[in-house]
Amino acid sequence: MKHTITILGLGAGDLNQLPLGVYKKLLNAEFLFLRTKEHPVVQELELEGLTYQSYDYIYEENDEFKDVYEQIVASLVQEAQNKDITYAVPGHPLVAEKTVQLLLEKRKQQLINVQVEGGQSFLDPLFASLGIDPVEGFQFLDGLAFEEDELQLTQHIIISQVYDNMVASHVKLTLMEQLPDDYPVYIVTAAGSQSEVIQEVSLYELDRNVKLSNLTSIYIPPVKDDALLAHDFRVFKKIIATLRGPGGCPWDQKQTHQSLKKYLLEEAYELLEAIDNEDDLHLTEELGDVLLQVVLHAQIGEDEGFFSMKDVIKGVTDKMIRRHPHVFGDVNAESAEEVVSNWEVIKKNEKGNEEVHSILDGIPKSLPGMMKAYKLQHIASKVGFDWKEVEPMWEKVNEEIQEFQEAVHKSGNEREVISEFGDLLFALVNVARFYKIDPEEAISMTNSKFYQRFSFIEQEVKAAGKIMEELSLVELDTIWEKAKRSGL
Repeated sequence: MKHTITILGLGAGDLNQLPLGVYKKLLNAEFLFLRTKEHPVVQELELEGLTYQSYDYIYEENDEFKDVYEQIVASLVQEAQNKDITYAVPGHPLVAEKTVQLLLEKRKQQLINVQVEGGQSFLDPLFASLGIDPVEGFQFLDGLAFEEDELQLTQHIIISQVYDNMVASHVKLTLMEQLPDDYPVYIVTAAGSQSEVIQEVSLYELDRNVKLSNLTSIYIPPVKDDALLAHDFRVFKKIIATLRGPGGCPWDQKQTHQSLKKYLLEEAYELLEAIDNEDDLHLTEELGDVLLQVVLHAQIGEDEGFFSMKDVIKGVTDKMIRRHPHVFGDVNAESAEEVVSNWEVIKKNEKGNEEVHSILDGIPKSLPGMMKAYKLQHIASKVGFDWKEVEPMWEKVNEEIQEFQEAVHKSGNEREVISEFGDLLFALVNVARFYKIDPEEAISMTNSKFYQRFSFIEQEVKAAGKIMEELSLVELDTIWEKAKRSGL
């Protein structure tokens, strides 16, 4: 026969808050174990002869709360092997009590019998003391474990288990990632009891000169100022929906996927420029502009009833998990090359039996020419259509130069001239690929270099009190060489 662990709650504060049934069971318990004796009810019941065994010593033996809880549960399970026992915890057993959850897991494993009985949660008196209605929306978070991304700043937020300054410091620093340093927060201790203390402080003061205990919670009022929510993606999405909606912006309302294509391309190139310039401030701005384009397209999809931002995010999330089995599954990949190889196999399997006319069909038709040439050659090389050495590539470049020159001098066919020039560029891309040079990046670098040197010429000519049109090409080229010597 399995013995039973009966779990009781000590309530939120003093003895006056304790239900009569729980009060009697605590005093009559033959074998009573407490997670902690640091609770006002315990101190009052000691005067009435309460006997118990406390697990406070385990806190002193461990640095991590996880280890504390597991050790307490292991001890309780061991005690329950031979007798029925009673286990009492602060507040209500099913509110912010990790040891109880661990015990319930043991019950699921049929290792022990567990019976959860009464106790008053601190939430009701806390709501009453703060004068808030939870129906407005509230979050209940664990001060030991919550993360910044979980915060719903437009709701009432209650953070429990803020035992000491170390936990308070973690809470403060996490909140300060999204809230101003002086945002008002409330430290609530022993809510609803005779010892209740509610202290309003600025966020930055949360871990400074304040008294904290295992009866302390932190309350963060809902954010009402929209300016404080400008970093929230949900707010940004709502702004775009407003711009596209009734009474919004006429320009945004008339945009389509087609009309926005040029803006997406423009923003992408401006982003690349910020990356090349290693300008983090500019990079942040340009990433925002690219994000704007993504959200606009998603909003158009939602307005037309075809897809929404949720579909976009779900699709890419599923893809990332599916294509990274070495991270989210049981596949091994020791190098970046193995990751790429696995990625291509998974990508191919995703297409299934989809009819493909050519292995080149997956390359977007709208890619810039240099980039598209690079990708065409790269994919063709995977099936062996590629030179292994660079010498034949150079021979092909020289051949294409000759054919282009012949077309220019002998042919009056403009289309043939353009075609031969394209062949020359294509051959040069092949050489770039052999040397692992991104031709699009290379031409972008040269464009930037030309801009800097030409601007230098303009400045020099202006400083000399002249105008460029008056100078010969030789004179301008001399200044160009000066720009090169200066490192531009």
